[in-house]
Amino acid sequence: MIEGPDLVEAALGSGVEFEALFVDLERADVATAELVGRAGRAGVRTFALESAVFARVADTKTPQALLASVRLPVTELNALSAVSTLLVLCDVQDPGNAGTLIRSSDASGASAVVFCGQSVDPFNPKTLRASAGSVFHVPIVVADFNELRTYCRREHVQIVASVARGGVSPREADLAGPSALLVGNEATGLSSGELAAADLAVTIPMVGSAESLNAGVAGSLLAFEAMYQRGGAANDAPRSSL
Repeated sequence: MIEGPDLVEAALGSGVEFEALFVDLERADVATAELVGRAGRAGVRTFALESAVFARVADTKTPQALLASVRLPVTELNALSAVSTLLVLCDVQDPGNAGTLIRSSDASGASAVVFCGQSVDPFNPKTLRASAGSVFHVPIVVADFNELRTYCRREHVQIVASVARGGVSPREADLAGPSALLVGNEATGLSSGELAAADLAVTIPMVGSAESLNAGVAGSLLAFEAMYQRGGAANDAPRSSL
């Protein structure tokens, strides 16, 4: 389920399959009417709901005037081709962090976002809102970590663990080639098995008194560092990033 005109517009633009569109006619404005018309021309079934009914169906406390049911695809690991960067969520449970990482993966040109272990549902309503529509633009994979490890070994994708301390700086790591960037659980980080599977551990340098970075921020910084390194010549030092 997706809520609000921004997500509905992004879904229409991406060509995903709609099951139905629901509109609160009492709160609809001109922009809402335009989206409803666009959806109708695309063959989407539209239903008008009374405000009280719409509020009960919506996930947010103060819902906007549009709500839709769409079919979002899940990509298989083996269906990925020409992998550059995979952003891998290992037991990331906060939907806001997950949505942020999907959005950053889209913006940094990552090949896919992989959800492993007990990570939040990638299609959780809060995750979808935090992704700001990027969930429609970047492949989403749900896989067991052992499956991911096997895939990376077969496809020669290096596994890079993000750790709070003890790793090398991302600037000193080679992230220009195919890489799977592991982001761990908000409270416990990566498991011992995930760390053992990694070819490299990186730690984002920090000053000040903060003990660690938010999972969404840390993964985003690594994704953009990989993007900047991919943009430079292979035999040059990594270009400056953020």
